[in-house]
Amino acid sequence: MNFKETQGLKKDSDFRKVYRNGKSIANRLLVMYTLPNKSKNNRVGISVSKKVGKANVRNKARRRIKESYRLNIDGNIKSGYDIVFIARIAIKDANYIDIEKAMKHLIKKANLF
Repeated sequence: MNFKETQGLKKDSDFRKVYRNGKSIANRLLVMYTLPNKSKNNRVGISVSKKVGKANVRNKARRRIKESYRLNIDGNIKSGYDIVFIARIAIKDANYIDIEKAMKHLIKKANLF
């Protein structure tokens, strides 16, 4: 994830820190954890459980989440946060527009726009 001011969240320890100390907001398709970090950049991680489906279904969900973030959110969001998106099981039946709406809803709810 090499976006303008967004980096990927890769390490398991970073994910765990966001889960443990961050705030969570959820809707039907996604759960979003946010935690302020001490940098100017945002770091984004995406997690899709095996409960969602086989590898091709999980990868499709991951790609849609990543693209929705890149096109709509990146650049319009406050910087200095670690953000983790977790896909819920219902995401396997959702199309791109539904995922985009769900993501925008969570970002607005968290006052990150």
